[in-house]
Amino acid sequence: MLLETINSPSDLKKLKPEQLPELAAEVRNFLLETVSLTGGHLGSNLGSVELSIALHYCFDSPGDNIIWDVGHQAYTHKILTGRRERFHTQRQYKGISGFPKRSESEHDAFGVGHSSTSISAGLGMAAASCLDGKRSHSIAVIGDGSLTGGMAFEALNQAGHLKKNLIVILNDNEMSISKNVGAFSAFISRKMTGRYYRDLKKEMQVLLKNIPAIGTDILQFARRAENSLKGFLTPGSLFEALGFDYLGPLDGHDLGQLVEVFNNINELDGPLLVHIMTTKGKGYKPAEETPAKYHGVGSFDIATGKGNAKPTVKSYTDMFGETLVQLAAEDPKIVAITAAMPDGTGLNQFAQRFSERFFDVGIAEQHAMTFAAGLAAGGFRPVVAIYSTFVQRAYDQVFHDICLQNLPVTIAMDRSGLVGDDGPTHHGVFDISYLRHLPGIVVMAPKDENELRHMLKTAVYFGKPIALRYPRGAGYGVPLDPELKTLEIGKGEQLLDGTDLTIIALGSTVYPALQAAEALKMKGISAEVVNARFVKPLDAELILDIARRNGRIMTVEENALQGGFGTAVLELIYDNNLQHVKVCRLGLPDHYIEQGSQAQLRKDVGIDAEGITAAAVEFMK
Repeated sequence: MLLETINSPSDLKKLKPEQLPELAAEVRNFLLETVSLTGGHLGSNLGSVELSIALHYCFDSPGDNIIWDVGHQAYTHKILTGRRERFHTQRQYKGISGFPKRSESEHDAFGVGHSSTSISAGLGMAAASCLDGKRSHSIAVIGDGSLTGGMAFEALNQAGHLKKNLIVILNDNEMSISKNVGAFSAFISRKMTGRYYRDLKKEMQVLLKNIPAIGTDILQFARRAENSLKGFLTPGSLFEALGFDYLGPLDGHDLGQLVEVFNNINELDGPLLVHIMTTKGKGYKPAEETPAKYHGVGSFDIATGKGNAKPTVKSYTDMFGETLVQLAAEDPKIVAITAAMPDGTGLNQFAQRFSERFFDVGIAEQHAMTFAAGLAAGGFRPVVAIYSTFVQRAYDQVFHDICLQNLPVTIAMDRSGLVGDDGPTHHGVFDISYLRHLPGIVVMAPKDENELRHMLKTAVYFGKPIALRYPRGAGYGVPLDPELKTLEIGKGEQLLDGTDLTIIALGSTVYPALQAAEALKMKGISAEVVNARFVKPLDAELILDIARRNGRIMTVEENALQGGFGTAVLELIYDNNLQHVKVCRLGLPDHYIEQGSQAQLRKDVGIDAEGITAAAVEFMK
């Protein structure tokens, strides 16, 4: 097999061009076989096999910087850069990352995981090369989805102004372009990047400039004619207006064409955008037919395409989506917003039932928040469903456009806490810390899926900014109350009596705290357990009563300890002159948590039942 001989880009360059399609087929099979066992981002990686091969065949990584936006397309890149034998460990505990990571390989020019960053990073690297007097290439590979992010356009705008040697590869797997137009445009692009055409163009420019009186006018006319021809034949007028030379659209699965064009653009100067068309899930029929389903997958059977895991309990995400539909059926003022994640946030059913009240703004979290603020100012009840890790990208909008104006926006933060296999770029473990200090916002977390339903109703009708955080994965299968109710803001729930210490747990740590209390009872320690429910406002009355009568408090949260829930409890105790009360805080330490199963990671940081028990025993000493 050719793939077994490739351990670096230098090995790849030893192959003849006519061998590359065979290698692409082997890579595609390898991806299918591996991802079907480990899970991961499948569709986008199947679609970028030829692109990855052509880039490493024509450019010289790590001397040339190849930056992958998000990283959903970088599996083939990892396989070709010395990680084939470890690829089965990707996204696994103590394995390689599912995303490009600078500490993992010199070929990972820039660490990613969130979208729309590649052009900015690539431009920075291009500017650095220029300042150092080097002639190296910076190639930013960005998908059409990531190009919806405003940051990408900010970078395009500056790149067109700076005129550095930046190559942007737009991997387009959504737009529909006529095959005939695409084929003809690809032909034009190949000819316009060829050495003969470039040399002739330079000679003609010199010749025209030297014609007395009229030469400059003729040259300007020639440039306008060229731009008009390219604008007529291609969809690149926007990028040309931003100062880029535009090539494409090209067939992203035609290796011969890609290699020819990439070899040609090796010698071009200035910002250049190459537009290629690919098919998500290329080569695997189920993924081609339903690309959204195969964007991110767990383990599955290749023959049938069916997932191996069969959850018996509904996830928090599904429960959120169903409850929002239930509320929206009774209230036409409820609207839902997502940032290109209707599947991941559980809003599919809402989108089908209430299409006129559903808004997918693309990968534009900042816009999503301010758009929601506008809807709220217009008298509606917007619910913005975004993963916790992506809410980080819209912090200023939450502060300035929602909280400062006291607008009734519900921020539903899915995947709060440790998310598992996607690792540190996706763990939602900072939202408590960066939200709780904003004046006017309420922050809460349910102990189970039933409480999530009540909290969602509470949030929608609260009439002020409110953030609801809940974890990834299945709930507990608890019975569901027949009717939704509104909870009292800032009131916790005492679940278990105890006399030796009190464990105040939040969200996903409540049930482990109850299990720990049972284990502690066997050790002769009587532990009271409280479901905090609210980070802000805290149930000050309950917590201060506990502090005065018990004297030992343990807080447990699935969030960074710095500025988190436990810190809020410490502040409350200190502000009320109860410094004699002993407090032990459990949560995430001050370093980034790598990938692994949620259960394993919770065990590692000591917030599972066993970890809480051990910490309580030590605390009682």
